[in-house]
This record gives sequence, structure tokens and C-alpha cells, in this order.
Amino acid sequence: MFKLTSLNLNGIRSACSKGLQDWLERHSPDCMCVQEIKAQQSDLAGRFELLAGLRGYFHPASAKKGYSGVGIYTRREPSEVIAGWGSQEFDAEGRYLEARFDTPRRKFSIISSYFPSGTSGPQRQDAKYRFLHEIYPALARLQAEREFILCADVNIAHKEIDLKNWRGNQKNSGFLPEERAWMDQLLSDGGLTDVYRRLHPNATGAAYTWWSNRGLARANNVGWRIDYHLATPASAAAARRASICKDERFSDHAPLTIEYQW
Repeated sequence: MFKLTSLNLNGIRSACSKGLQDWLERHSPDCMCVQEIKAQQSDLAGRFELLAGLRGYFHPASAKKGYSGVGIYTRREPSEVIAGWGSQEFDAEGRYLEARFDTPRRKFSIISSYFPSGTSGPQRQDAKYRFLHEIYPALARLQAEREFILCADVNIAHKEIDLKNWRGNQKNSGFLPEERAWMDQLLSDGGLTDVYRRLHPNATGAAYTWWSNRGLARANNVGWRIDYHLATPASAAAARRASICKDERFSDHAPLTIEYQW
């Protein structure tokens, strides 16, 4: 069994100060994809390169310090690590890291990605649409060459069951019709599978992975499901179990773990 976790850290230093390493030692994933590390290589060196026996590989944002950035922690050494997909705008924001685990019989990648949020205003929403427009063909090209699992904070709740207050959020970033249509296309024409939904097609509140820091959103489970494993068909078919850890709090997101059996 291969245990793969995805977690938006909202700052690696903050998450580790809240017990992330102890949780990893108990939980023992084979690989963990992280988003929003909010750190540069100099901050990571000697402190966060190794967590609970997992070796970390990172793609920090070069455009702005203390912003964005993604990483992949793994027990198995990758055959290759690729930072970015060739986007002039978004590679500088540290939004895509791919670890390849190739063998003579199989080409396989694990990707950690942090999609932009558009909640701060129209300028960032436009950037989010540019990101969606660019990453779609990049994933299509990759799928033509290899199997992969994309672990991502997508910042989109796909369906009405993916957030508590869907009626009141229909005009808000993260649940806009254009964003949801993009998810529709990715999961139909794009050929990828929403792995959690494959395992739990009707889950509502139990499926949420993010809660606003305002009010008592987390205490009342007024959440959104915006963290995903998106996989090519053969990889998605190998998924056996999924869990979302809500007992401990490392950030405003909860770790999403899916176990695969090849």
C-alpha cells in the first residue's frame, strides 16, 4: 500500500511549530505533497529538508519572499525532480513541482501544485484564470507521456456538495461558474479522476478540507473541499482508502490522505 498525503501548510515554519513532524511520525505516509510553504531555500536548508524520515524537494517562489511555494516529501528517491511546467508567469510564483519515479516498466509522477486564489480581487482572479488556461494543456501533454497523481490546493469547490454554503457563494471566487466549468472539463475531456470523489461520491461535511479563519467556521464545519488528488485513470483505479485528518490543526487546511495499491 502506498500512502500519499496532500496538505496546504500555510507556512512550513508555522505548521511544524504546531506538531506536523510528530503527526508525520505517527501517520507515516510514503509521500507528502505540500503547498504554501512560504519559505525560501535558505529558510529550508538544515531545518525542513528532512521530516520524519521523508526527504523534501521544494519549489519556492522567486517572485516574492514569504509567498506560495510547493514541496514534495518522499521516502523513495525520485528519478527526476522538475520545478515548474515552463510558465513564465507562474513558475516564478512556485506553484508546480513534479517528482518522477520511473522504472523500465512504468513512467509515473507525483505533482504538488498550488492554484492561485482569486479572493483578493479582480486582478488575482484574472491571474487564476490565466493559470487554469495554462496548466490544462500542460497536464494534457503530461498525461500523453505518463501516469501521474496531482495533489493540489485547487482553490475551487467543484460541486454543491463540496462546500457548506453553496447558495451564498455562487458569485465568490472558488465557486464561480467558470471555475467549476473548468473542473468539469478537466474531469471529462481532460480525462483525470477526482480520486476522493471516486471513493466517496456522496460525502458532504466529512469531505471538507479548508475552513475560513473567520468566526467559528471550523468548529461548526462550515468548510470547503478545495484540496484534491487528481489522477490519471490507472492510478485513480488503484485508490483504496481516503481520509481527512481533522483532529489536529496545522493550518487552515486539513491533510488529505489516499492509499493506493498497485
